Amino acid sequence: MAWILASASPRRQELLARLGLNFTVEPALTELPADPARPPDEAVLAVARAKAEEVFARHPQDTVLGADTVVLLPTENGEKMLGKPQNDDEAKAMLKSLAGKTHRVVTAVWLCSPKGGDGFAQSAAVTFYPMTDAEIAAYVATGEPKDKAGAYGIQGIGMRYIREIMGDYYTIMGLPVARLWHFAAERGELPENG
Repeated sequence: MAWILASASPRRQELLARLGLNFTVEPALTELPADPARPPDEAVLAVARAKAEEVFARHPQDTVLGADTVVLLPTENGEKMLGKPQNDDEAKAMLKSLAGKTHRVVTAVWLCSPKGGDGFAQSAAVTFYPMTDAEIAAYVATGEPKDKAGAYGIQGIGMRYIREIMGDYYTIMGLPVARLWHFAAERGELPENG
C-alpha cells in the first residue's frame, strides 16, 4: 500500500519527507474554499476530506492524505476565515489585520484508504508583532505571502513578525506531523518504511 499526498504544497512535501515516509504527490484537481458558514474546524476538515477522496477515487488501493490550513482572525462575532490571498492588495489587507494581534491557525488532515476515511483538525495560536505599512509592503514584495493562508509563512521571511506561538509549530506550517504519525499508526496505515 503506497501513500499519496493530495497536495502540491512544498511545505507538506518537505514535512512528510522529514518523517522518513515514502510517498508520491498527486494534487487534487479541485480545491474548494472552506465554507465560512460552517464552524471553522469542520469547514477545513471538509476541504481536506474532499481533496483526499478525489485522489483516492483514482487510487483505491492506496492511502491518500489530504490537508488544508486556514487562518482565523478573531472578530466581534466569532472568527473571520483567511485563506490564500488572491493578489498583493488582499495580502496586504490580511497582514494589516493580523499585525499586533493573536489569531488561530487550523490545519485539518484526512486519510482515505481501503480501511475507510477519517481525519482530525488541530489548531495553534500565533501572535504577530505590530507591522508598519512599509514592512507589510516589503514583505508582500518578496512573493512569500502569495500561496499561504493568512498571507504569511512562519517558516520563511514571515518569521520576522512572529512574536509568540502557542501549540504545534508544524500545525501552523501546514501539517501537524507528530499527530499525523500517531493517527496513522493507530489506524495501522504507516507506510512500510515508517
